[in-house]
Amino acid sequence: MNRVKLLVILALTALFSVNINAQRHRRKDKVENLSNFDKKAVRWGFYLGLNRNNYHIKYTDFSESTIDNIIVKPEFGFNVGLIGDFRLHRNISIRLEPGLMYNAKKITYKYMSGDDKRKRDAKGTYLHVPLLLQFNTNRYKNIRPFVVGGVSYDYNFFTKTKNGVDDNSTGVFRLKNSNYMYELGIGMDFYLAWFKFSPSIRGIFAINNELEYDADPNSPWTAPIENFGTRGIFLQFNFQ
Repeated sequence: MNRVKLLVILALTALFSVNINAQRHRRKDKVENLSNFDKKAVRWGFYLGLNRNNYHIKYTDFSESTIDNIIVKPEFGFNVGLIGDFRLHRNISIRLEPGLMYNAKKITYKYMSGDDKRKRDAKGTYLHVPLLLQFNTNRYKNIRPFVVGGVSYDYNFFTKTKNGVDDNSTGVFRLKNSNYMYELGIGMDFYLAWFKFSPSIRGIFAINNELEYDADPNSPWTAPIENFGTRGIFLQFNFQ
């Protein structure tokens, strides 16, 4: 009987030791996901995302009667692109994220009558090229928060700026081809077994006036507007 008790005790001790060692290994494995990833000087990846871009409108001094009578209704769009991440410091990197961005907005001029005059579509397919600085905290196990910010260039393939004949008088709402933005955001790196997954949320803000004015200086569609600039939010998912 004593031998049986001894064997049971030894078996339980062995099982307990195996369980403790397994837990230690699991914890160790969790900490070591992609342990050398951030030591690389250059890292590549791609991103997918959603955007919802609106327009901030600044009116001219003589258009007080039209203030808040130009309504912009944004729709959800999408982003897709590539990532080039260049390590400058343990906690700082510079990023180039060229990609394509699509979004659309419906604009209503409430002070005009007739849908052919009061409703306009502002659609855009953009070459979106951000140049960003990313500041990371020190890594804690398999997560690492970060903030990111910088400037971006947008080239709008959809606009008809070069056609001086078509404007709002013929039903065509025009925006400039080239626009400049600045971006600010926060996110989190998750180190998985095979890749790093980094969701982030960003705000994007136009630097220049994006509106292409009609040929008529008294155009009711463009004359009341002094500045017409993007204000938007991105939800972006990076894979590296």
